[in-house]
Amino acid sequence: MRHTYTTWRRRPRMLSAIAVVAALAVLATSGCAAWRIRQSVELARQSEPFEASPTGAVASLLVVGDSTAVGTGASSPAGSVAGLIGLAHPRLKVTNRAKDGAKFADIARQLEALGAQRFDAILVLGGGNDVIRLTRYETLEQDIARTAELARTHANLVVMMPCGNVGSAPFFFAPWSWLMTKRSQVLHGFVREAAKDNGALYVNLYKDKAEDPFALRPDELNAGDGLHPSDAGYRLWWHELNQQADFSSRLAALRRQG
Repeated sequence: MRHTYTTWRRRPRMLSAIAVVAALAVLATSGCAAWRIRQSVELARQSEPFEASPTGAVASLLVVGDSTAVGTGASSPAGSVAGLIGLAHPRLKVTNRAKDGAKFADIARQLEALGAQRFDAILVLGGGNDVIRLTRYETLEQDIARTAELARTHANLVVMMPCGNVGSAPFFFAPWSWLMTKRSQVLHGFVREAAKDNGALYVNLYKDKAEDPFALRPDELNAGDGLHPSDAGYRLWWHELNQQADFSSRLAALRRQG
């Protein structure tokens, strides 16, 4: 059953303006120090997406998404999820179209810009900006569904891995962390449904804060801005990608087919 958001449909259009004000309030009053915001901006400025074009590549992977797909927070592109994949599969061509700040609507546009290009696999990493910037639920569900539909037109193997529990990030304090947790839950519900509808794989990074490694080991798994994963955080995501989607084995199978 899909998540209900009928109450959102019945409210006035001024909700979009209210959402913007609320998003600003989240950032201004959640206890986030100005230096954390500056640190996040600086990490994004320094980040570079990992890509690889090895001679004699035997399979191709497209990565789309937001700053977590770029690898913001990692010490180098090789420390990102895409980088860890590339290091583990040196004969894999990795194309990365992710952008810092992208919402799911932007991720859909990343896929639309591909034209008729085909890939062996696509990895979709995103959702955090929709959580933080209070994208309306109805819009978010549609954007996620559109992304999943587009991804399947470009690859047979599609994996959707939305961000974990944003409310666990040290960047946020109560009561805004509670809102971020709720919105993260809704995000995962939408992605899980879209993946099921389009034959994609869904990787669940969401955990309640009491069990979330990013809350239990904040200094180790979070980057300096308290929002993005660190090298260790991305390694944990890479582990979950393999544990839940058997991603490395699937890529190896693609190589054998090639």
